[in-house]
Amino acid sequence: MSQKTYCILGGGGSFGIHTAMYLLENANPKKVIGIGRNGLRSEPFSLNVDARDGYEYYARHLTYELDLLLEVLDREKPDVIINYAAQGEGAVSWKHSWRFFETNSMGLARLTEELMSRDWLDRFIQIGTSEMYGSVNHAVTEDEPIKPSSPYAASKVAFDMYLMSVHKFLQFPMNIIRPSNAYCPGQLLHRVIPKAILCGLTGQKLPLHGGGKAEKSYIHARDLGRAIHLVAEGAPLGTVYNAGPETPTSIREVVERCAGALNMPFESLCEVTEDRLGQDSRYWLDSSAIKEAVGWEPQIGWDEGLAEMVDWGKQYLNQIKDVPTDYVLRG
Repeated sequence: MSQKTYCILGGGGSFGIHTAMYLLENANPKKVIGIGRNGLRSEPFSLNVDARDGYEYYARHLTYELDLLLEVLDREKPDVIINYAAQGEGAVSWKHSWRFFETNSMGLARLTEELMSRDWLDRFIQIGTSEMYGSVNHAVTEDEPIKPSSPYAASKVAFDMYLMSVHKFLQFPMNIIRPSNAYCPGQLLHRVIPKAILCGLTGQKLPLHGGGKAEKSYIHARDLGRAIHLVAEGAPLGTVYNAGPETPTSIREVVERCAGALNMPFESLCEVTEDRLGQDSRYWLDSSAIKEAVGWEPQIGWDEGLAEMVDWGKQYLNQIKDVPTDYVLRG
């Protein structure tokens, strides 16, 4: 099997970085290229990925610098493009919601139309979202009716539907992976797990929205990287896969587990606050299709994953303790 060149759009984010590291260590790639709208963040968030052999990073903006992005792609001719690039965070998408469609729908559709004329591309893997199924009371398959409950989720749905249509009628070589919530060392601090770890290490109180009743499904970003690699190597083109654990976990339990990993009482770590606007009550995926197709299921349990998070927080505490933990929407 010939070596592949992988390109990761949204490569400056923590999940893109962990995917790059997974591919470098497990896929025997010719090269892994990361492309993001900004330069790489400082070491606590970039994890020194740019120091690894076989990795290159470029700062190019998908929406505003498509011509410059395409120059890189046409020069490097990646066999596989993995797309994480998106305006994320459903909770803030109610204001300036057009920005989410500008990137997550329009920007990616423009890129895809350009890629259709490139004969070097073997596969485009879109990283979707479990939020497009809305709140559910059972494990949902990929055929579940789409019920987005935020502008963010709706913008992700739009591009998924677009990809399905251009594959069916124009044979665009794509797959879609809809993962559950992921976490990992280097994740930005507005997310609940790294924020909980930072609060525990600095003696602050984590705001627990609505008492943590909402249930989410979580996987480690390294497990997501493995799902992407397996799909890139062996999944039929045009297929859509959920990728998550068997059962969801309440946010309260996640914070309790973080407190346990920090060896501190739950009550010392958090305080209950009002719930967020549009908070879905449960995300729960049936991931049997990806297991049947390529043999994937999560391998990293809570104990191992949260121990890594605590080690990361302790290692970089001096560099992250004063970093703002609020989400900032940027174009």
